[in-house]
Amino acid sequence: MLAPPWITVPPSGYGGVETVVSALTEALVALGHEVTLFCAPGSTSSARVETLLGATHPDEIERALYESDHVARAFAAIEPLDRLGDFDVVHDHCGFTALALADRLDVPFVHTLHGPFDAGTAAFYAGHGHKAALVAISAAQLRSAPVGVVADAIIRNPVDVAAWPLRETKDDYLLWVGRINAEKGPHRAIAAARAAGVPLVLAGIVQPGQEAFFAAEIAPHLDGEHVRFVGETGGAAKRALFAGARGLLMPIRWSEPFGMVMIEALACGTPVIAFDEGAAPEVVVHGVTGFLVADEAAMAAAVLSLPALSPRACRAWVVEHCDAAVVAAQYAELYASVAARPVAADG
Repeated sequence: MLAPPWITVPPSGYGGVETVVSALTEALVALGHEVTLFCAPGSTSSARVETLLGATHPDEIERALYESDHVARAFAAIEPLDRLGDFDVVHDHCGFTALALADRLDVPFVHTLHGPFDAGTAAFYAGHGHKAALVAISAAQLRSAPVGVVADAIIRNPVDVAAWPLRETKDDYLLWVGRINAEKGPHRAIAAARAAGVPLVLAGIVQPGQEAFFAAEIAPHLDGEHVRFVGETGGAAKRALFAGARGLLMPIRWSEPFGMVMIEALACGTPVIAFDEGAAPEVVVHGVTGFLVADEAAMAAAVLSLPALSPRACRAWVVEHCDAAVVAAQYAELYASVAARPVAADG
């Protein structure tokens, strides 16, 4: 299992890919598989942990220097053991460097598509996607893939449902969680919550370059009562925040490939009100796990219908479709199929 080099597995706060890697790795080990996790220093896992760099790099995410160094060290550790048959498959979550060089290893390679396709990534996958078994995390993501790029499977992201508390009696606040930027829609969540007359809690990270957006669109509305910003959260505080919310708002205006916050909310029995964008329709079952709406006004109106939804039904959907054990079994089936294929490596 090749995790990115930037932050620990699991992450202490922000870190969607690292959260996925942790949940999947732990579930695979629980199913009896032998897993070696190549990851950032400070990571913890029931798998065999191999750290490669001397430090984490949370403020330099996607910088090629650290990704290249991390991948080169991982390949150097993997290559001698390939020849001894110690690894049946490499599962890459690292970004781009490992996939570009995947044909240098004599071992079957699986690569999960964690991000959206744009002009740059489409060209990259058109050139290198054939070097691995590709896994999409939603049908919506796959529909935007460039011509000729084919996924071997669509497997949803996992969540360890048992780690998230089911709470059937909710507090009187709505929740928005994510990176503070326009496409994620925190300003639209504020508008919807105000129209519904329900307090809103915003939780997330203001990433470099988004300070002006926060100052103009978010800060003027913060009053500590109707709209509160609690910053980045993690651990028990994050789980309690999800569990207590009346509903999670997802007013996105882009084709988000998955949306981990949706299944984390549902695991707590907290329904989701989302714009009909990206993978939201694959998670939000209208009238069961939440509501799909067109705009802020419809989102505000849907808030009134939240009490009619069953927290247990929300959690049950996640248990069936996204629990880490379910997802790990799907990946294990793919691994077995990929491991049985001949590998044509450059050596």
